[in-house]
Amino acid sequence: MTVNRKDLICGLVFIVIGLLFAVGARDLDIGTATRMGPGYFPLVLCGLIIFLGVLISAKSFGKPDVDFGVIPWRALLLILPSTVIFGLTLKNIGLMPAVFIVALASSFSSSKMTVPLAFALSIGLSIFCAAVFKWGLGLPIELFGPWVRFW
Repeated sequence: MTVNRKDLICGLVFIVIGLLFAVGARDLDIGTATRMGPGYFPLVLCGLIIFLGVLISAKSFGKPDVDFGVIPWRALLLILPSTVIFGLTLKNIGLMPAVFIVALASSFSSSKMTVPLAFALSIGLSIFCAAVFKWGLGLPIELFGPWVRFW
């Protein structure tokens, strides 16, 4: 029997991530379906992720093996830290600069990206996020934090 290692590993990663988050959410009150507690949605989401991982893993059996290909190191080194930087800087520099930094760093994960296009993308995404989250949804989030206030 042949096994597609790429699909099998992908499914196992989904299962492990779902289990890790389920363990992290185990102390939250689940509640019931009609009166959901803070742990209800994370637990349901973990169950769906685990189920998806099982489906992907099961689908890998009986398929021909596929080469993994080249690992996109540049994308991994730029995109993964960007999410951490966003979380660490959002409160101090505000939504628009944080989104700008993340979009700018992430856009260079592609070798086809040019500098003018990266800046245009970052500015456009910052304005879009401000329009959606601050003005559209009315979330109490500062557009510019105390470190970069202009006024």
